[in-house]
Amino acid sequence: MSNDTQAAQTAMADRVLTKRELPRLRFRYGKDERLAFLGHLEVIGTIDRCVRRARLPFSIGNGFARRMRIQFSQALPVGASSCCEYFDVKLTERIDAAEALAMLAAATPPALAPVAAAYVDEPQGALEAWLTRAAWEVEVLGAPVGAAELSSAIEGLRQERDLTYLRGEKEKHIDLSQALVGFSASDADGSIALALDTRSSNAGALRPLVLVEAALARLGEGTCDSVRVRRCGQWHEDESGCLVKPL
Repeated sequence: MSNDTQAAQTAMADRVLTKRELPRLRFRYGKDERLAFLGHLEVIGTIDRCVRRARLPFSIGNGFARRMRIQFSQALPVGASSCCEYFDVKLTERIDAAEALAMLAAATPPALAPVAAAYVDEPQGALEAWLTRAAWEVEVLGAPVGAAELSSAIEGLRQERDLTYLRGEKEKHIDLSQALVGFSASDADGSIALALDTRSSNAGALRPLVLVEAALARLGEGTCDSVRVRRCGQWHEDESGCLVKPL
């Protein structure tokens, strides 16, 4: 084997090893009600620019587009807010997590600024697929029914298992026996406070607004005045059913 060939093979092995061992820094941020109608792609573009502005030592992929190595948690439904969104950035070098958090927070608009950061050292898949459980707070304003009736309708839908709905012009299906882990509802000052615990999978994820609209339709009622949705927790569910915190 020639020296040039050996050098090329060594360089290739080094590149693979470096890619595998790149530090993975995870950030948590919120998306408050003022930004509820800001689309996921707009959030991604904003945070991408902020990471560059903060001058973090981010890694660039080897693909044709040469994009930043960054992953986001599952997209929020349009109109939903959250206190627990996440994204992972692959870095070219390991820097102090608190220092990186301060750098990025200073370069990000306050409404999207990260509030926590930590390195992910154990093997995990893509962040969007890894986070399989979520908790939601839903406020149903001007509902034509009470909490007890809404709860009964939701339970009826879960017993039927298959929920069919339209997303745009495309018909979608979701198995509520798997996607809806638990729920509770209570009357509160002319509205209904609904708490949902959901599970996502390759088959899809349950959108709270879809569930509320399906429950009202089951009761033969029209739509309510409005529905406020807030994601208040995300976790990974392991094989034993235990929930693992992202940070």
